[in-house]
Amino acid sequence: MLRTVLTAALAVLAAPAFANDSVAELGTGGLILSRSDAVAMQSEDLFISPEKVTVDYVFHNNTDKDVDAIVAFPMPDISGDPEEMPAIPENQSDNFLGFEVTIDGAAAKPQLEQKVFALGIDISADLKAQNVPFNPFGNAAKAALAKVPKAVLLDWENRGIVIEDPETDTSQGAEPAYTPFWQLRSTYWWRSTFPANKDVHVSHRYKPSVGGTSSVSFFSEGQFQSPQYDSYKTRYCMDQTFENAVHKAAKANPDGYPKYYENRIAYILTTGGNWATGTIGNFKLTIDKGNAGNLVSFCGDNVRKVGPTTFEMTAKDFYPEHDIDILLLVPSDSGGNGG
Repeated sequence: MLRTVLTAALAVLAAPAFANDSVAELGTGGLILSRSDAVAMQSEDLFISPEKVTVDYVFHNNTDKDVDAIVAFPMPDISGDPEEMPAIPENQSDNFLGFEVTIDGAAAKPQLEQKVFALGIDISADLKAQNVPFNPFGNAAKAALAKVPKAVLLDWENRGIVIEDPETDTSQGAEPAYTPFWQLRSTYWWRSTFPANKDVHVSHRYKPSVGGTSSVSFFSEGQFQSPQYDSYKTRYCMDQTFENAVHKAAKANPDGYPKYYENRIAYILTTGGNWATGTIGNFKLTIDKGNAGNLVSFCGDNVRKVGPTTFEMTAKDFYPEHDIDILLLVPSDSGGNGG
């Protein structure tokens, strides 16, 4: 996936914030099946926008026998690092992405498996024993940690489960508070039967985790700044037209900064290779940049603009060698219009 697709939209009407604030996107993807030589992914129709991700699959059992299998959808791992700010939707339930799935049109009821790790070690039992919720973000975890015995917290600190809360003021001799440092791993899964020599239609949808920054992090002082620029160029396949649009926006601003902020979306596509043949028979990708005034760049082959805000890529016998990373530059003033 080498070529970039872009918009030509330049709305530069308001001054941006030039802080280094950054929110990290959480990579999400499609359904996973343990490697199968019986069930093939006949087609995948994938739609990605800042507001939603929808995926429609057709699976086909190539054998004369029914196949019973477990299908899984891994949620993105969440790490409790207070220095990081993950892009988690406001929904703070276990299903924070609002994941839904249907099989041949009927709603499925997936089971949820959650485990917690610190230094690669499963510490789920430790948290359960102290009635500490697994989600490392939100007030519930910190409130529960405040009730954990000090000796246990010291042990957990030594084991990399918690760290001292950097916001705690201990200058007056107050006891330090602790904050989560563990990683939460969640997977939705269900049992599914793939009838012999038949198709099964599976659809799922969820709200993506959209990361971002409060300005254009790879451009300042009138030019692209390495190493951030080099990393972005490789990850998002920014081409000359996209870069020219950023330069033009910077020149239109007396401060010399392009009046945009970043949004980033990550989609894990490589798991599509776990099905029979290792390829996707008919693959269709549609990316919607949201507002016509947004700039968008991502890697893809033979991408076509099919609407004011939408871009499409299709392929046959598609091997998902790379994941999908999408960069959106959003005008600081949403009242602008793009082309």
